[in-house]
Amino acid sequence: MAFLYTIKAPTTNINFANAGDNCTLFPNSQLLSCPQIEEDIKICQSAHNKSLLLSIGGATYSEGGFSSPSEAVSFAGTVWSMFGPNTSSSSSSVFRPFGSAVIDGFDIDLEAGAQNMVDFVRELRRLMDTDKTKRYYLSGAPQCVFPDSAMGEMLNEVAFDFVSVQFYNNWCGVQNWKSGEETQSAFNFDVWDQWARQESKNKGVKVLLGVPGSATAAGTGYVSGDGLKGVIEYSRKFGSFGGVMAW
Repeated sequence: MAFLYTIKAPTTNINFANAGDNCTLFPNSQLLSCPQIEEDIKICQSAHNKSLLLSIGGATYSEGGFSSPSEAVSFAGTVWSMFGPNTSSSSSSVFRPFGSAVIDGFDIDLEAGAQNMVDFVRELRRLMDTDKTKRYYLSGAPQCVFPDSAMGEMLNEVAFDFVSVQFYNNWCGVQNWKSGEETQSAFNFDVWDQWARQESKNKGVKVLLGVPGSATAAGTGYVSGDGLKGVIEYSRKFGSFGGVMAW
């Protein structure tokens, strides 16, 4: 679900598109209360065995990170209290947009430089790993250009479960995959596979093939179904391949 696009002021800057139409403001606050999303999360999790992650950042994120590592850790705790386990301490100190529903992890989508983000993400990872009541996931959405200028450091310093690499709007996108060529000159899933197996903190991290969902969803990178089939067949030969992400 996207996006929490202002981390340091989450009470005013969450946007869930038309899913937020049924949300209302908490009393004396600018924070959205979303009981319909709360109900939907629980149904998706219990009836359909789906995992729901909250995406942080997005193309409009412009805070530039945090002034210090301690501030980053503090705001990670705030985000965890708002969307993580519904404990008595968290429910009494912060408003929870999804009420008693608990998300299954966080996705990090940074598209501009930000300070002390490693500390923020590392603390989210620690909090998720400390809670043994359920399995949580940490994902990222880097650009396909390697190393990613906004997320490269955190991807190397924190253990991610999977990354949905954006193979679009860049020269390394799926539009430049060449059929029949084992060694690709532009499309670089092989580079991300090497990172996953040799550099990532989690050597079992999965790499998802991120593609636009329509011809108008991105500037470049959309390919037809037949073309995408070939890209998927090529990418599946790499051990880190984890599936497809469509935006």
